[in-house]
Amino acid sequence: MSDEAPKPVEDGYEFTLEQDSLSNAMGARLPNRSLWMIQGEVGSGKSLVSQRLVYGLLENGSKVLVITTELTTRGWIEQMESIGYPITEYIASGRLLVFSRYGVIAEPKQGVNLFDVLDSEAVEKADVVVVDSASSLMPTGLDTVEQQEILQKLRRICSESRSLLLTMDPSEMDDQLLHKMRSSCEVLLDMKAGFVGGEIKRTIVVTRFLRAAGPVQASVGWRVEPYMGFIVDITAVS
Repeated sequence: MSDEAPKPVEDGYEFTLEQDSLSNAMGARLPNRSLWMIQGEVGSGKSLVSQRLVYGLLENGSKVLVITTELTTRGWIEQMESIGYPITEYIASGRLLVFSRYGVIAEPKQGVNLFDVLDSEAVEKADVVVVDSASSLMPTGLDTVEQQEILQKLRRICSESRSLLLTMDPSEMDDQLLHKMRSSCEVLLDMKAGFVGGEIKRTIVVTRFLRAAGPVQASVGWRVEPYMGFIVDITAVS
């Protein structure tokens, strides 16, 4: 990532891609200086949706830092390539930086929490910082004061002309802290999945989307096809 500090984007970050209509259904731009959350259980697709947003942000000029707790650095890059999102040029140019708690190969670093990774100097050079999954890095057993301090730390990072995207698995987090974070964020997407006619139908429920630059649908049906990327299911958009 280049040494330039992120430039303030007063009207938010574009994430439009020609191959899908997600931005048309979901606010046109993601708000700047904001906290965005994608919540869902294992297998709900929150990582795939975060990858779609990352690629859209890169295609529209943003600098992005991705911190993955579930894949190696190489694994995350290969996952993006496999769904039709080529990112090697963005890595080479410094517009995308990918960190993993496993490094390049599967050797986990123990005792690392969310704010250890957010203390990286790379955060200061990014427009958007993505942590997938942030819930696995959240400290547990916090009292009310400590939970408020967590929110204040997140807000401090967002106040410095950047936005944070956190993916959250509710089974990994303290219920009270999760509730406070849901109440505090500007963008909140809940991942839903269910069987319809023998097929799994996946839906993004847009629970909150503040400062949207365009129309926001209540829910967006979607699927991912190999080498085609994210596809909005227009029969499931409401």
